[in-house]
Amino acid sequence: MEKWMVAAKKADFNAIAQKYGITPVLARIMRNRDLTEDEEIRLFLKGTLADRPSPFALYGMEKAAELLLLKIREGKKIRVIGDYDVDGICSTYILCRGIQALSGKADRVIPHRIRDGYGLNISLIENAREDEVDTILTCDNGIAAFEEISLARDYGMTVIVTDHHEVPYTEENGNKEYHLPPADVVVDPKQSADTSHFKGICGALIAYKLIEALCEKSGEEEKKKSLQKELLPFAALATVCDVMELRDENRIIVKYGMQQMKETENPGLLALLQVNDLMDKELSPYHAGFILGPCLNATGRLDSADRALRLFEETDFKKAVTEAYDLKSLNDSRKQMTEDGVSEAVRMLEAEGREQDPVLVVYLPDCHESIAGIIAGRLKEKYHKPVLVATRAEEGIKGSGRSIEAYSMYEELSKCRELFTKFGGHKMAAGFSLAGEGDLNELRKRLNENSTLTEEDFREVVHIDVPMPLSYADNRFVKELSLLEPFGAGNPKPVFAQKNVRLLSGKILGKNRNVGKFRIADESGSGYDMIYFGDMEKLDRFLSETYGEHEKEALYSGSRSFEGLTVSMVYYPEINRYMGRESIQIVMQYYC
Repeated sequence: MEKWMVAAKKADFNAIAQKYGITPVLARIMRNRDLTEDEEIRLFLKGTLADRPSPFALYGMEKAAELLLLKIREGKKIRVIGDYDVDGICSTYILCRGIQALSGKADRVIPHRIRDGYGLNISLIENAREDEVDTILTCDNGIAAFEEISLARDYGMTVIVTDHHEVPYTEENGNKEYHLPPADVVVDPKQSADTSHFKGICGALIAYKLIEALCEKSGEEEKKKSLQKELLPFAALATVCDVMELRDENRIIVKYGMQQMKETENPGLLALLQVNDLMDKELSPYHAGFILGPCLNATGRLDSADRALRLFEETDFKKAVTEAYDLKSLNDSRKQMTEDGVSEAVRMLEAEGREQDPVLVVYLPDCHESIAGIIAGRLKEKYHKPVLVATRAEEGIKGSGRSIEAYSMYEELSKCRELFTKFGGHKMAAGFSLAGEGDLNELRKRLNENSTLTEEDFREVVHIDVPMPLSYADNRFVKELSLLEPFGAGNPKPVFAQKNVRLLSGKILGKNRNVGKFRIADESGSGYDMIYFGDMEKLDRFLSETYGEHEKEALYSGSRSFEGLTVSMVYYPEINRYMGRESIQIVMQYYC
């Protein structure tokens, strides 16, 4: 079972509540997110786009804007080189659109995931030379492209790197030495010279800031305003899809970017909203991260991310709708491939008894290499262990890993670096290449023999904001919680805990029978509607083992004589709107 932990951070919640006109519970939730200073709280509750820091707060931004503006005025050919995920697609679109709006000669290249691999490569540099490109501008990549950037400089090209990934380093005797690529200028908040206070921004937000900086340097104030409005939804979409923490500037960008997305005039983005039935909905990070983003990512995984970029560049809405439907269909195919891959991985692990390993290493030779990371993430959620999924590639083996908080994947893979032909990543995720299956078996052996993970590390930790009676969750309180939106990484939806909740009746819904709808009662006997989106088989096993099969069956039978089954639960309340009526609905997330 999960480990439930109630946040116990101290503050004068009543004083905060009185000062900002909120309830003490809301004040406590904000304290749980480490918001303590007056300015932090003000920005969290009332921050606007005007509160964002200057783009020039990023180290290298001034030089990058001046150099790029010079190239625009000289009519030099600028090539933007991005990446094949949502962040790379959006940052590439932002830079190309912005430079072209400022009369610059810009084109763009998105590498092919399988043919080119991530980021810059030698062939892209050679192509740029053949096309007489003067300046290469990277986005969402470039910080580790030493050889490629050196070659471009040798050919006389100017190179501007904008990236947000970790700066590569070498380590000797416990001391790390960081290495920047030999570009003309590097804009990356992770470099040691950068003193900006918030470094957790994505590549598209850095691109957005570069266009703002260009407009400021050129004195194009009106153009700056129109481009900010036009490009904001793309910065917001990438921020969510790259799982950036929704704090500080990110939270403002996403809050206003999702609002602006509803009013976008970009035919491609409008078409994507339409084919996903989102035209009339209040858009949230959920829609960005789980509906729109996967349609874009699917192109980079199963075809070419250039298709997603062309969608945003399309000016004819009818053509854009056709292209958007194709992207949605690709994503539907990707989802089925993922389900098949997860099922096969679970079968293999459990047939061989390897689900007991501290670090799970799975070889799915026939799996499409582009979805290995998604499958690894799904397995990590199921087993709450670090997972690496490897597939057969054109040359050797490629794989992706996803980790848990207690295990730094990049650090652990670094200890086996001689096994890899290529690898990189960070604490929670990594990508790698191996020469063959023998190296994969050796990797599995070493990672598990050297693991210091304990059983406690494998228990998911559930952070509870406040133990709170269900009766407190009325319409007024639920509407007040909306002040904390948008929710996402770094700003999770608040969750509460309640003991002794009686399950009075229930039914199982959904095509895959994965939704439970219940009528419940608290200790005072007050009744509520509750819904559970989760593993219904696991819930049924828990109820059967705790109360017996007969009592569990009675829960679903609708018998009036049934007195209920008592559970403790972690939940959040929401407003359910149906046929013009509003009612409180409790959403159960965990139970015991």
